[in-house]
Amino acid sequence: MSSPHWRSQNSSTIDVDHNLQTDVLVIGGGPAGTWAAWSAASAGAKVVLVDKGYCGTSGCAAASGNGVWYVPPDAEAREAAKASREALGGFLANRTWMDRVLDQTYTNVNLLAEWGYPFPVDEEGKPYRRSLQGPEYMRLMRKQIKRVGVTILDNSPALQLLVDAKGAVAGATGINRQTGKQWVVRAGGVIIATGGCAFLSKALGCNVLTGDGYLMAAEAGAEMSGMEFSNAYGISPAFSSVTKTLFYSWATFTYEDGTPISGAGSQRGRSVIAQTLLTQPVYAILDKANEEMQANMRKAQPNFFLPFDRAGIDPFNQRFLVTLRLEGTVRGTGGIRIVDSSCAASVPGLYAAGDAATRELICGGFTGGGSHNAAWAISSGYWAGKSAAEYAQSLGEGVTQRPVEAVGEAGLISGSQHQIKAEEVIQATQAEVFPYDRNLFRTEQTLTGSLQRLDHLWQEIRSSQAGNQQNIIQMREAAAMVATARWMYNSALERKETRGMHKHLDFPEMDVHQQHYLVSGGLDRVWVRREELGIEKELVGASS
Repeated sequence: MSSPHWRSQNSSTIDVDHNLQTDVLVIGGGPAGTWAAWSAASAGAKVVLVDKGYCGTSGCAAASGNGVWYVPPDAEAREAAKASREALGGFLANRTWMDRVLDQTYTNVNLLAEWGYPFPVDEEGKPYRRSLQGPEYMRLMRKQIKRVGVTILDNSPALQLLVDAKGAVAGATGINRQTGKQWVVRAGGVIIATGGCAFLSKALGCNVLTGDGYLMAAEAGAEMSGMEFSNAYGISPAFSSVTKTLFYSWATFTYEDGTPISGAGSQRGRSVIAQTLLTQPVYAILDKANEEMQANMRKAQPNFFLPFDRAGIDPFNQRFLVTLRLEGTVRGTGGIRIVDSSCAASVPGLYAAGDAATRELICGGFTGGGSHNAAWAISSGYWAGKSAAEYAQSLGEGVTQRPVEAVGEAGLISGSQHQIKAEEVIQATQAEVFPYDRNLFRTEQTLTGSLQRLDHLWQEIRSSQAGNQQNIIQMREAAAMVATARWMYNSALERKETRGMHKHLDFPEMDVHQQHYLVSGGLDRVWVRREELGIEKELVGASS
């Protein structure tokens, strides 16, 4: 098998900076990735973690406060927590998985307290553990994984997975952004924890989240699930990237003349806002918060108010323009399909965790927001790390010596005469996924038209010249975004109903006969198939 090196435009092999061997490789350094690394190392595995940015500061969780689906083990409280989201998600969530996530999240959040996370106390003096401040949380997680011996490669995005002769995933290769040199990590098992895809929408903390893990997993043969539920939009001031939406529960939304917009503040308010934004501006004011609440808001989410303070706007007393920024699969529920309780993907040696994996199992077809997604990152990361460690250890000594090759060529082909600018591909992809009347309000006509253009973009980048070393990362990001959009829209075409966040204007009602998952995959030719809910129930064990 060939050496896991790609070549730059001048056909000279890129210098190798790191050539490592390990039991478990974790790709991604957010909550899911760090919990996976800690879990694998705690199970006795040697672990390497690679991060596109600086582990502990990059990604959406590190940028701000995070709610957590933390519910004490009280039967009535747990029942209410599960029931509250089932209808919103179109009855696709799985209660066995919900129970597992609630149990594991409760255990692991309590572990954070033991490690020294500064949880506040409520009025009764009891610890309040349903939210985490991203900077403190991720700083602590970096400290903990270093304490258990995890090797961290910062600023080192992965570009391709390595596979052995049987097709099992056996490591990855990428580039160090600061040195421009290649790194290669051979591993017994690999965990994709690269987050979701927000299509470079500038949503807070999301511009490192471009679907890279989806692309690499698919190139190795993995499947996606729930990609039709990948059209989450976050409310944001028009002049800001902050898409934290909790405080808009205290907002009044108005037209330009000050008239309130009916339904804009409801649970389905984002659709109302989007529909209005198609023809006119929308304003908001946080006028429903009293003085005590205002003080608590500033204390809980200080970075929410930074853009207002810089602009000289008092959001409690002055109206401001709002927009909706696409958060895609970051706050959607689609991602890599996991096939059992170990969080294994459908390819041997590969595991998925956090926003990189489907969250349908606990959220169904409606956004997990911060709380459910945060709990899923903690729990799935823990399970994936433990399982990958056990898998790697079962392979025996010498597993990292097996012949391997890098898979995936999109944006990396050497010697091609065809060249395309990554920026042009990214802008063309955004033109298909950003508009509300294409992605949020879907029709057969708009989906089909977008797919024709996206398929053409894929063929363009699929056969393009890699370019110089500086452009390789952006080319792969562009390829990942195109691939993600194609899985999204092909799945959306197949679901001929409205369910969860998937709104199909040609089929505006939920169809009881379509209460199933949609699994998708493929690159040059995308496919979609139906997966019954009962299959997942049989696969899931009750143990952690």
